[in-house]
Amino acid sequence: MEHVRFHYRSLEDIRQEEAMLGVEFPLSEDVSCLGKPLTVGNKTFPNRLMLQPMEGCDSLPDGKPGELMFRRYKRYAASGVGLVWVEATAVVPEARATPGQMVLCEENLDELKRLIWTIKETAAAAGRDVRLILQATHSGRYSKPHGYPEPIIAYNNPIFEKDKPIPADRIISDDELKVIEELYGKAAVMAKEIGYDGIDVKACHRYLNCELLSAFTRPGLYGGSFENRTRFFRNAFSAARAAVPEDFIVTTRMNLYDGFPYPYGWGVVKDGSLTPDMTEPLQLVADLRRLGLKFLNITMGNPYVNPHVNRPYDIGGYVPPEHPLEGIARMYRCTAEIASANPDLPVIFSGPSYLRAYAANYAAGIVERHPLAMVGFGREGFAYPDFAGDILEKGAMDPHKVCVSCGKCAELLRNCYTAGCVVRDPLYTEVYKKEILKNG
Repeated sequence: MEHVRFHYRSLEDIRQEEAMLGVEFPLSEDVSCLGKPLTVGNKTFPNRLMLQPMEGCDSLPDGKPGELMFRRYKRYAASGVGLVWVEATAVVPEARATPGQMVLCEENLDELKRLIWTIKETAAAAGRDVRLILQATHSGRYSKPHGYPEPIIAYNNPIFEKDKPIPADRIISDDELKVIEELYGKAAVMAKEIGYDGIDVKACHRYLNCELLSAFTRPGLYGGSFENRTRFFRNAFSAARAAVPEDFIVTTRMNLYDGFPYPYGWGVVKDGSLTPDMTEPLQLVADLRRLGLKFLNITMGNPYVNPHVNRPYDIGGYVPPEHPLEGIARMYRCTAEIASANPDLPVIFSGPSYLRAYAANYAAGIVERHPLAMVGFGREGFAYPDFAGDILEKGAMDPHKVCVSCGKCAELLRNCYTAGCVVRDPLYTEVYKKEILKNG
């Protein structure tokens, strides 16, 4: 299979390709539903558009936000987006995915608070209202706090490690996991103190919490059975929920499906294929709801190994094994299954950016026709930070501003350089030329 270039000139073009591929996802001509408010508990989001947590690798060495981070979030704040899901912030320094990832700790609270209040003040000055959720993370296998790999793994995985297994002393112990669970309670308290509206107990993209969900081969309290594999997640979520008042949102951005075969994949059938199976994700969502989950952000895949699963692209580091529209349809189908089984649970959908200017029509179709509450845009925010304002005020996205799904922002991030849109933002064009192309 070759790379598939984006070639659609109308919604009808996309529909015809869907029919040819035998896949389906909703598209709507009218995007006005995206401007409707959403209430979760006592929090009201002014519209159905949100920014997913996209890291810029631009915090300071001690984990405080840097000036480029302020630049990005001020742009987001003025855009009109109803919710900004602020990027991954490590619960301990050794769990940073890059040296430029924020760290949530007492020493950093003043500067973290300055970021939050800068976002809110910028939004207010633009006549906007915005809600903010902090993504609390432990990067696990992908920890790189000093710029080189220092993995903390749940178990050895030959799909990732191949013929170079990570030493067993890098496998986190049960006792260490118990300590980290409790850190999420402290993280929730600090997040509330500095002005967030909620906290995300991150469980996606094969970072530690997510990797444990597929720990079929791990012995002990955190591996093997469903109860054991979800133990860390449930305990961390419970610690956060117990630490803060009911009006503070405790949520999660959660993988439904990893895109790897059993016994190394989550949300997949056990016959060795890559067919999704939502049985365990549905059970986990039910368990989290009993623990107080009232808002859910869905994603899939592993951006390090199979990025086509959660962000289909035209040109990337490898040729994906499927057409991009097949990936979009799978994301929609699995997320809709979770939402349909939980019609009173607001669910956030991910992954619309590949569709360029038609992403707004996709977002509207999702909110209009199914019990999906919001649509989150990730890489689109790097390329087109004011996309929400154009959707809400003009009823469409500008095709000359949209993300072109080239993956260069991720390339910067994976190499621990400050990340942004290489195509649309001259600042990051220069970073890419200098650091990746070694030209300049």
